[in-house]
Amino acid sequence: MMTGVRFWAGLASVVLVNIVLSGDNALVIAMAARGLPPRQRRWAMIAGGAAAIILRVLFTALAALLLTIPLLEAGGGLVLTGIAAKLLREEEGTQVIDAAGSFLSAVQTITLADVVMSLDNMLAVAGAAQGSLLLLGLGLLLSMPPILIGSDVLARLLNRLPWLVAVGAVLLTITGARMVANDPLVAARVPDSLATPFLIGVAVGLTALAFVPATWRWWRQRRTATRAISHQAPSHD
Repeated sequence: MMTGVRFWAGLASVVLVNIVLSGDNALVIAMAARGLPPRQRRWAMIAGGAAAIILRVLFTALAALLLTIPLLEAGGGLVLTGIAAKLLREEEGTQVIDAAGSFLSAVQTITLADVVMSLDNMLAVAGAAQGSLLLLGLGLLLSMPPILIGSDVLARLLNRLPWLVAVGAVLLTITGARMVANDPLVAARVPDSLATPFLIGVAVGLTALAFVPATWRWWRQRRTATRAISHQAPSHD
């Protein structure tokens, strides 16, 4: 059991590593919760973050086993793309996202996205914890307040500048593409000389996959609105 300086140094390492690697997590938390009222938004962030911590401790403890599952990381990247597409679903003229239309839905989205993105960095966090579940749990718990504070600031910014949601969705799909490209089973079949073009191609493909449904819905809403206006226009006989 670690004591004294070694324990505190390990704890600081887990906190710093998790904060540094959780930029994407803060973004998706903000995107999922931004449509809720301020009080519900804070509690959704806290509840989703707490659930993600519990699952992250479990997954990190089982990292060696999980990483042997074929295409697990690639599957996580595709799930993250689905989350990005879900967060893009907005009613035209409003700032309510389906994923954040209810408290429970926002918590579910935050938890799922946080766990999926943690597949990409669980080894780094596990290494910083030096095999101690106590250190891992405490470190993740202490690192959540700054992440949640950053998420709240991002949520406020997204409410002021809704177009940033699209930017956030692009960043999430890029993260998903990196997860697909870095999956051991996928990477082993891509020559080193083609690694960068492959990553770019996957990123472009996943971004299109996330944006095409949202763009189609936007076009249909605009067409419906245009028809409604034309029907309401007075005729001049």
